[in-house]
Amino acid sequence: MQFVLFCACCCSCPPSLTPVRGTVFHTKSCLLKASRDFNAGIGLVEMMGMANYLALVGGGKSPKFAMNKAIIWDDMKGKVALEIAALSSVRGVQLGRERIIVVLQNSVRIYSFAKPPTLLHVYETADNYLGLCCLSEKKIAFPGRTVGQIQLVDLATGNVSIIPAHSSALKAIQLSPDGELLASASETGTLIRVYSTGNCARVAELRRGIDPATIFSLAFSPSGAMLACTSDKSTLHIFDVPNTQRLSVHRSQHMGGDGDTGKWGILGRIPLMPRVFSDVYSFTSAPFEAGDESMIGGIPFSEGTVLGTTRAPKGVIGWIAEDSLVIVGAGQDARWEKFVLVDGEDGKRHCVREGWKRYLGNT
Repeated sequence: MQFVLFCACCCSCPPSLTPVRGTVFHTKSCLLKASRDFNAGIGLVEMMGMANYLALVGGGKSPKFAMNKAIIWDDMKGKVALEIAALSSVRGVQLGRERIIVVLQNSVRIYSFAKPPTLLHVYETADNYLGLCCLSEKKIAFPGRTVGQIQLVDLATGNVSIIPAHSSALKAIQLSPDGELLASASETGTLIRVYSTGNCARVAELRRGIDPATIFSLAFSPSGAMLACTSDKSTLHIFDVPNTQRLSVHRSQHMGGDGDTGKWGILGRIPLMPRVFSDVYSFTSAPFEAGDESMIGGIPFSEGTVLGTTRAPKGVIGWIAEDSLVIVGAGQDARWEKFVLVDGEDGKRHCVREGWKRYLGNT
C-alpha cells in the first residue's frame, strides 16, 4: 500500500515558507516514493489507488488552483490531465477508473473519466461542508437531502436507496473494500452503524463510547471483517463487524468456543439492564497522536470555513493489511503512526504502536 501526503506549508508551517509539497510513501517500508513541489496551496488531494492520477483542489492562503475547480493531475507526465469547474467551492473529490465524483456543499456530481469529462448525474444533498462521499467499484454513498440520511447509488443501474442512518448530521461514512458494507457516524460520535448495501439493512451498531466525540475517520479492514475508528478523544478503536459471513472464520480464530462476552461480561446478558451494557464495543484500542491545534493557518477550525480547513486534520486511517494500519496526522508536528494487531498472552487481540514517522521538512 502507498499513500499520498500533502504538506500545506501555508497552513501548518512557518509563515515565511510558501511552497506546498506532495509526498508519496510506501507504508510497509516507510520509504519516500515521490515528492513534488506545487509552490502554492493545495486544500484537497485524492489518490486513485496505485495509479498516477491525483485529484487536486486549491486551498490555504495562496491556492494553487481555484477552489471551485477539481484538477485531475497526471503525476507521470507532471501536468494537468483534466479540469472540472463548478459554481461553488469543491468540498470533496473521489476518483474511480471510469468516474470522477465532485462533491459540492449541496450536491454530488458524477462525471465520466474522459477528455473532456461528461456530466452523468447530479444528486442534491443536505449541507455537506465536510465533502462526505465514498466510492467502491459498484456503489457510491453520500449524504441525503434530509439531515442524517445517506443516499446509496448503484453505479450500474443508477438506482438510489435512502438509508435513515442517524437523527443528527453525518460526520463520517465509509464503504468496505468490496462495497458490501457501509459504516456511518453522526456528529454525536457515540455510535457507529453498519449497513448492508445489498438490502440497506442494519447489520451492526457499534459503541465507540458514552461521551460525545468528533469522529475523524472510519475504515474497514481489507476483508471487511473489522472496522477502525478515530476521534478527538485521541483513541483508535478497532471493532469486529458482527453478523457478516466473512466474520465467522475470523472470530473463530481469535475467540474460540462461546466467543467474547463483551466489555461488561455477564452484565451484558442480564435482562432490563441499560443498553450500554449489551452494546458491541471495540475489541481493542490504543492512543494516537492527535495534537491540540485548534486553528489552521490562523483560521479557526470549523465546518463552514474555506477549503483546506473543513476536514478533520488528524486521525485519517489507512489499512496496510488485515493486521496492520496507519493513522495520518497533521499540524506543525505532522506524522503518521503504524499500529499492528497482536495476540496477547491473555488470549485477546491487542493493538500496539509499532512506530511513527514525521513527514514534514527533512524527516
